[in-house]
Amino acid sequence: MDPSIFFEQLINGLTIGGVYALVALGYTLVYGILTMINFAHGEVLMLGAFSGYWTLSLLEEKGILWNWPFSSAALAFLMAILVCSMVGACLERFAYRPLRSAPRLAPLISAIGASIFLQNLIMVLVKGRMRVYPDIVPLSGFHLGGVFVGYFQLLLLGVSIGLMVALTFVIKKTKVGIAMRAVAEDKKASYLMGINVDGIIQFTFIVGSALAAVAGVLVGMYYSQINHMMGFIPGIKAFTAAVVGGIGNITGAMLGGFVLGLLESFSVNILPAQYKDVVAFAILVMVLVFRPKGILGEVVSEKV
Repeated sequence: MDPSIFFEQLINGLTIGGVYALVALGYTLVYGILTMINFAHGEVLMLGAFSGYWTLSLLEEKGILWNWPFSSAALAFLMAILVCSMVGACLERFAYRPLRSAPRLAPLISAIGASIFLQNLIMVLVKGRMRVYPDIVPLSGFHLGGVFVGYFQLLLLGVSIGLMVALTFVIKKTKVGIAMRAVAEDKKASYLMGINVDGIIQFTFIVGSALAAVAGVLVGMYYSQINHMMGFIPGIKAFTAAVVGGIGNITGAMLGGFVLGLLESFSVNILPAQYKDVVAFAILVMVLVFRPKGILGEVVSEKV
């Protein structure tokens, strides 16, 4: 392989891998607390993308966007985080909490139902049409060894890594992180120790949804076009990344996201580009067959 092509695919793989890793963290946080998969998480990403789009469109209509592009982008991220955090809290309270003691199939069905509901809600609001993000993303960059590196690619990668490091710090070093690990270990014992178990579980959903919101806005800015179905494939791929790295393991979710992004990126040099989704799901099947616990496995004492 030509070195320039190799480095170009490396950068592309790390960029999209950062998005997968952000969304995978939401899956792994919820699994670590409740040992369930929140299959509506991809739709939270979609809501984040639309929240950012509506914010930027309103600012563009008011004539603010082009005068204050960086402030407008920051406001778009903030609005997406607020909307998705509220949606995540509502999902936990109304779709999952009443089924916490039910058979494990019940919350799974509820998650799929919530996913379909959110998809159709946005489809009705936008009348099923594609939406184009305001062209706020700078296309400039620099050449490194004959390879063009976009500034937004570096920004996306930096934001992803920064948020993952911040989450790791919260989980490992703060009181709320200790409470999250305690609830993941034993909910009854945590309750007896004075921990607000319901509050911690809801906080976990809020944090995961906020990460998905950031990922949604980044995806919207990076690919320019969004629609009501955009969260399904990235959501499933992020779930694949979480499984590849080790579901319930934060470091594993990060690693799985980057591994999946790199494998997808390099696969287009071997197979037609339309097969990259097949590659992702083939990896999921192989991991489930040969190493069900993922690359790093599930660390019981630190599984959130």
